Parts: sequence; C-alpha cells; structure tokens
Amino acid sequence: MHISEGVLAAPVLLSGAVLSLGGLALGFRRVRGEDTPRAAILAAVFFVASLIHVNVGPSSTHLVLSGVIGLMMGWAAFPVIFFGLSLQGVLFGFGGVSTLGVNTFTMAAPAVLFGLLFRPGVNGKSLPRASVSGFLCGSLPILASAVLVGAALRLTGEAFLPSAKAVVLMNLPVVLIEGFVTMFCVQFLRKVRPELLEDYALNSGKDYRVPI
Repeated sequence: MHISEGVLAAPVLLSGAVLSLGGLALGFRRVRGEDTPRAAILAAVFFVASLIHVNVGPSSTHLVLSGVIGLMMGWAAFPVIFFGLSLQGVLFGFGGVSTLGVNTFTMAAPAVLFGLLFRPGVNGKSLPRASVSGFLCGSLPILASAVLVGAALRLTGEAFLPSAKAVVLMNLPVVLIEGFVTMFCVQFLRKVRPELLEDYALNSGKDYRVPI
C-alpha cells in the first residue's frame, strides 16, 4: 500500500511524518542491541513480502504481514516497517522518500494497535480462540491500512476519491489472505516458539535463534 511520490498534499505529508516520528521514537526505545537480529529478520520478511505488488492508481496492493510484525514486535514494528519501506523506496522506487512518513504510519500503526489488542487471545490456552485472534490480527491491520491510505488520498483532494475507494476494494482479497497467513503463523509459533508471541518487552534479551 505504497503511496507514490508527488501525489499527497504537503499538510498530509507533514502530518504523516510527525506521526511516524512519534511511533519511531517509541519503537526504537523497545529495540535493544541484542534484539537487532530479530528486528532485521522481520524487516527482511516485510521487504520481500511487499515486493510483489499490483498498482492501484497512485497506490498499490500487496502482502504486508504487518499483523505478524505487530504481534512479535509491538511498538518496535515502527522501525521494522520503516527500514523495510526505506529500502524499497531507495532500491526499487516503491513509494518514495517524501511519502515515507505517511506510508510508515499507515502500515505500522495498525500493526501495533491490533498486535497489542489480539496478543492475549493469541497466547491463550484455547487453540480455536488463538486461531481466530491470529486471523483477525492479520486481516484487520490490512483493512485499517487500506482505509488510512484512502483517507490520506481523500484529504489531498476530491479528485482522489475514486482512487481512495479503489485502494480499499482492491485490498479486500489481501485482507483474507493475510488473515489466514497470520493464523497459520500463530499456530506454528505456538508449537515451536511460543515466547515469540508474548510481550516483546518481557522477552527482550532472550535468545531467539531457532534450534537446528
């Protein structure tokens, strides 16, 4: 859901930058030196998942996996997504530098919100409840991100209203796909590394390498 360069109005760009800076400040406080490999791996996963995209007017639709990142990183999802978007913008021209703040906020804020909201359900004893929580944690961030992208386009001007609607509609299939992908990730991690789904701050400093 990258918004391209030269589309958004200056006030929208500035607002997105300020909001993202706030999220990044909170996120960087949650990433300690020993946790950098974990954050780097998730940034790489986000980078690769977002490479295959379909253009929708001034935006695009693609896999994001923001729900997984929000569950595993909490507020640290902001720097993870920020670095992924930065690399995509510099290396491939997806999004851009001026829209980096807006693109970061529209993807990272829902990831943090729903990751924190559904973490108790994901870590509960009931597998059906954990599965439903995982599905919602994967699908709702995508829907919320699409709505935020549409809102950013609409705030730029009336002419972008059709594009804003198209962004939301085109991402509805992605909402379902991300929901199922996140649900399967939750089921897998509950079996092999359940601590990765717990409160990130409580687990900070642990060894997250998967035994071979």
